[in-house]
Amino acid sequence: MSKLLLVDGSSYLFRAFHALPDLRNKAGEPTGALRGVLSMLLPLKDAIGATHAVCVFDAKGKTFRNDWFPEYKATRKPTPEDLVPQIEPIQQCVRALGWPVIVEPGVEADDVIGTLTRQAVERGFEVIISTGDKDMAQLVQPGVTLMNTMTNESLDSAGVLEKFGVPPERIVDYLTLMGDTVDNVPGVEKCGPKTAVKWLSEYGTLDNLIANADKVKGVVGENLRKALDFIPMGRKLVTIVTDVPLAEKLDELTWREPDNATLIEHYTRWEFRSWLRALQSPSPLGGEGQGERGSAATQSGEQGGLFGDSNAPAPQRSFAPTRPADDEPVSRSAAHREAYECILTREALDKWLAKINAAPLTAFDTETDSLDGMQAHLVGMSFCVTPGEAAYLPLTHRYPGAPDQLPLVEVLAALKPWLEDASKPKLGQNLKYDMHVLANHGIRLRGVAEDTLLESAAWESDKGHDLDALAKRHTDMETLSYAEVCGKGAKAIGFADVDLSLATAYGAEDADVTLRVHQKLSPLIAAEPGLTRVYREVELPVQEVLWAMEREGVLIDAKLLAQQSDELGRKMMAIEAQAYDAAGQPFNLNSPKQLGEILFERQKLPVKKKTATGAPSTDEEVLAELALDYPLPRLLLEYRSMAKLKNTYTDKLPRMVNPATGRVHTSFSQTGAITGRLASSEPNLQNIPVRTPEGRRIRQAFIAPAGHSIVSADYSQIELRIMAHLSGDERLLEAFAQGEDVHRATAAEVFGVPSSEVTSEQRRYAKTINFGLIYGMSAHGLAKSLEIERAAAQSWIDRYFARYPGVARYMEETRALARHHGYVETVFGRRLWLAEIKSSNAGRRQGAERAAINAPMQGTAADLVKLAMRRVYDWLNRDALKSRLLLQVHDELILEVPEAELSLVREKLPQLMAGVAELKVPLLAEVGVGNNWDEAH
Repeated sequence: MSKLLLVDGSSYLFRAFHALPDLRNKAGEPTGALRGVLSMLLPLKDAIGATHAVCVFDAKGKTFRNDWFPEYKATRKPTPEDLVPQIEPIQQCVRALGWPVIVEPGVEADDVIGTLTRQAVERGFEVIISTGDKDMAQLVQPGVTLMNTMTNESLDSAGVLEKFGVPPERIVDYLTLMGDTVDNVPGVEKCGPKTAVKWLSEYGTLDNLIANADKVKGVVGENLRKALDFIPMGRKLVTIVTDVPLAEKLDELTWREPDNATLIEHYTRWEFRSWLRALQSPSPLGGEGQGERGSAATQSGEQGGLFGDSNAPAPQRSFAPTRPADDEPVSRSAAHREAYECILTREALDKWLAKINAAPLTAFDTETDSLDGMQAHLVGMSFCVTPGEAAYLPLTHRYPGAPDQLPLVEVLAALKPWLEDASKPKLGQNLKYDMHVLANHGIRLRGVAEDTLLESAAWESDKGHDLDALAKRHTDMETLSYAEVCGKGAKAIGFADVDLSLATAYGAEDADVTLRVHQKLSPLIAAEPGLTRVYREVELPVQEVLWAMEREGVLIDAKLLAQQSDELGRKMMAIEAQAYDAAGQPFNLNSPKQLGEILFERQKLPVKKKTATGAPSTDEEVLAELALDYPLPRLLLEYRSMAKLKNTYTDKLPRMVNPATGRVHTSFSQTGAITGRLASSEPNLQNIPVRTPEGRRIRQAFIAPAGHSIVSADYSQIELRIMAHLSGDERLLEAFAQGEDVHRATAAEVFGVPSSEVTSEQRRYAKTINFGLIYGMSAHGLAKSLEIERAAAQSWIDRYFARYPGVARYMEETRALARHHGYVETVFGRRLWLAEIKSSNAGRRQGAERAAINAPMQGTAADLVKLAMRRVYDWLNRDALKSRLLLQVHDELILEVPEAELSLVREKLPQLMAGVAELKVPLLAEVGVGNNWDEAH
């Protein structure tokens, strides 16, 4: 079979430039990128065995994407000054090695590769694409594989799914949601890989997600809706074009004879002496540069094939960079790595025990065999008490030839007194995870004094909080990544299989960097009383509560879920049959294409809107509108609703029961939203639908064990109460102070009738107005929500603000403060940054203004709930009660309570929640009790 090897030359040259130190020849000319690219290309010809090959580079200047979107790549930094003079020599050397080279003006290398991939697949070729660009994953299909020589990673369709969480055919959707900051392609604000995967897993496709955008809750949902107008263009920009007119024909892309004269000229000028010797004295193995692999690897500070062939073993990096060979130029800016210690003897352990016991603060970290804290076990630990002075304590590394390590039982016995001593201050990055790991070994971590994850979330809520990002942002340190240490994809290894020199570099660096980041962030937070309060009184204290809740888990009735799943399946089959009857033929209910043909071509239903490709849209908004008049769209909406419940909850939850505890253990994140709202994942227990009977029934499966009840305590109208506090509006304050039904009071004000005469319809309208204005709803949005004329909606909004002038004043002042500072604050001082508040794009700016109004309410509610969680947790422990906090969902706390404590909890719980803070209006918590969550809520 013919085999085509496509090399993304532009990806190669940038990766090589950044991977290697600042190598130069004696004339002072930079050579690192040139050396790196050739080091990667030299072994490929023999390693891959391709019959056809080409190396593709980006041409200078703009491309057709700039015509689509003038701002495309507008923010990209200029090509590094030292890389520019190496690009032309790189291309000359690649051609001299016998590689065909394509540089297509006005077209990106990705599109050339995409076009050649399509042509080759159509001809029955096997295709291998060598690149480090994640965008290329969209080209993977049967017969097409991605290969990354720098990580020894090879991705087929299954590998793409494992690496990214979505299959190749969904990569464009995945990239569209995240956007591309490098290319200046906006995505959905704050949508990273996890959110993109979550959405696509839940909704299947980007089109289906768009169709259900109104159902996505919270700030992330608002961000999604703000991005809807640009998403079609974003998708177009990230889609690789596969029909570019090319002068080169596929059959012409074959290996050519090397131009040794040109190679000798370049090797001499750039002082590549080893390659020059190999060329002048050919290796008995044949081929050019066979002996250069080891030399190139040594010069880059790597062993085992960073620039080697794809079959090389996973890299084993020394934690001190290796000096280049004697005949090669030395890097002028080689990175310095501290001399970290590897603890392998009892004497070394005792020395570090003395250090950490005497230290005012010790940075501590664990290395484990799993990302799931409930399942993870120790592989090693690291400590740092002074920047640059850190140690790694290996415990269970097991690779062939691994040095003897101290016995795990002996080490834990020695460390347990320090780990459990609350008077010994400890610092870490996300210590909640380490608390789980140590608990798995029978140790209760105490003395958590600082956490850089939470410091970062308090100081800069709108940025990433992983340790690598914090190190780069606050210490200018380039850290070892986990992928560099363990690899990626199918070839990844566990940390226990990592060579101790590399494990020491990585583990000790984690502790060292954590201490350095803390020393930068701590004084910044200390200088801001509001941020200090959020960090010290809200976030740090609630971390332990979340750990305890995660540890406890929640009991579910798997049999009931199985029964519900069966019922949902039967209902879906019945709806499917009805849909076939309504359509007049069988069809795939999950196929937008088939659905569009039936609705708009066969049944001639009115087209409400079109997709980016010009096809009639079948998204949820369109179906909901059509469902008012036609039966088939209504059936399709019912089917989608059932399918979501079945796939996301009734089928999945029983599989997530921990066999050791018999319970489901979710994970709570304190940094998932800039408002401070907690996020639940694996599984997400905060977004179980409750608007339909089928959705509410799922909560029936969250049960109490025998002799216990589920207790739900929910803050009543918390965000409206916070609005009254923040705005200081006299009429709103009065309504809450007197315990009025605030929606009825609003209806009386807006409609100009006595409160006693407010109808249920008027109250419903007032409720929509109250909550809509909190979220910055416009007259258009209110009109659509209430199905009334826009003029009527505007009139009601005007009357609302006339009756509640304090609310209008608050909103205007908040917008102004947001524009001035770039952020707004909660009652407790949490800062909520608004990146788009000064955007030149009117839609994004208005979205940021709406967020500015709502975020202080959401953020304050989040702060109040966290304070309540800690107060309840402390009470339960102080009084040695057996009741336990299980979940936190929006403004609700869910507990598992023994019958003997039920009356006490019902009385005390609302008091504790109402008393966490003094606002201008009273806080009110309502309590429900039942055998399951649905009954209690």
